[in-house]
Amino acid sequence: MDSNKSATAPGWDNEKSSMVQNPPPPYYDNPGVAPPGQAYPPQGYGCPPQQGAVYNQQVYSPGQQYPGQPAPVVMQPTVYVTQGPLTNPVNDYMGYSIFTMLCCCLPLGIAALIYSISAREANHTGNRMSAERNSRTAKTLNHVALGLGLGSLVLCIIYAVVVVVMASSH
Repeated sequence: MDSNKSATAPGWDNEKSSMVQNPPPPYYDNPGVAPPGQAYPPQGYGCPPQQGAVYNQQVYSPGQQYPGQPAPVVMQPTVYVTQGPLTNPVNDYMGYSIFTMLCCCLPLGIAALIYSISAREANHTGNRMSAERNSRTAKTLNHVALGLGLGSLVLCIIYAVVVVVMASSH
């Protein structure tokens, strides 16, 4: 490669040097306060001082909030409260619900099973009110399902006896 020839076109060697920018000024947390070592506002701006001018200025006592100055913001830390399982859990009637679902009345047994599961989950999360409400609903549904199951069983037995008695009398 010839040493007289460069990889760049002639006149382009200073292109990068013209692209270099000065770094931005440093960031300050409080823009209303002059940066260290500088006067605020910069000299040469604003109205020139007038001789003998009297301004109506209000005197502020220490600790008093100045007008136009933002009030201090105080934030409280976020507190997360978690509950553990209940020490005295509410009865969830899970076994009773499974029994009524399989042996007595399937639709009411399924509903009772859903409330039993909800009561068990509320026991584990520590929500006593929800656990008691779901437990009470599961118990009521189980009692109704058991009553319907026993009632239909009694009706089936009576029907079978009547059919057998009628068949034997003919």
